[in-house]
Amino acid sequence: MININIFENYLKNNLPKAESFHPYFEKALAHMLLSGGKRFRPQLLLSVVDGIYPMFLQNAMPVALALEILHTYSLIHDDLPAMDNSPLRRGTPTIHTVWNDSTAILVGDGLNTLAFEIIAKAPLRDDIKVKLIRNLSESGGINGMVLGQAIDLQFEKTPISLDKLKFLHIHKTGKLIASALKMGAIITDKSNLEEPLWNLGIELGLLFQIQDDILDATSNELEAGKPVNWDGNKNSFVNLLGLHNAKIEADKYAIKIESNLNIFEENLKNSLKNILSQYLKRHNN
Repeated sequence: MININIFENYLKNNLPKAESFHPYFEKALAHMLLSGGKRFRPQLLLSVVDGIYPMFLQNAMPVALALEILHTYSLIHDDLPAMDNSPLRRGTPTIHTVWNDSTAILVGDGLNTLAFEIIAKAPLRDDIKVKLIRNLSESGGINGMVLGQAIDLQFEKTPISLDKLKFLHIHKTGKLIASALKMGAIITDKSNLEEPLWNLGIELGLLFQIQDDILDATSNELEAGKPVNWDGNKNSFVNLLGLHNAKIEADKYAIKIESNLNIFEENLKNSLKNILSQYLKRHNN
């Protein structure tokens, strides 16, 4: 099983550097990275590598870090007043509330581009790095996370259908999670696993989002690490389906994902199960 403390130590030893006479920009770059979080995406990537070729784990660390850095940039921008206007993330005051909006925008911009610089410098073959950069930029860009965010904001006060809601969250959340799994296959040069891992990640992204919507509706701020009951005007699974049916929908995805894990060889299946066990819990037992 992946020891998350190893990744945490790697992250702390490789924090973004921006040495200058600016009084706080470098501190702001590290602020949200150091505030914790699930580290779900890097854990997924590393669990795939560990399940296929554990000797590549150290080489995969920079890519896992790049993935976490890109995800963190998206959270920083998502929390801005022009978007979700959230004062809290990962149990920590958001960058725009600690400093100002412009700092949050520039930190997000900096982390976004830094992610690809880190991959470009990773100790991997050049063709592997090109595939990784292509995959991450597609999943995080205008046909992935950015598009999902745009749709989410555009239809914030306009109810949409379940199919459109799934499209929204496949792009906003699912593709980056699917990318984490696929990038593990790319690092280990297992092209035959790229598609099944991607498909698993899309399903996992939807489950992850439904569970997040359930958490928003049922938990407190301390448990969630961010404001709760924040989705009142949004197209969430709980708002569309109701809490009971959202739990049923989550259970359907959990059962499907658990079943689909069986297509993988034993080592990879067990490695993924160790990471996913807490997300495959049932809500309606």
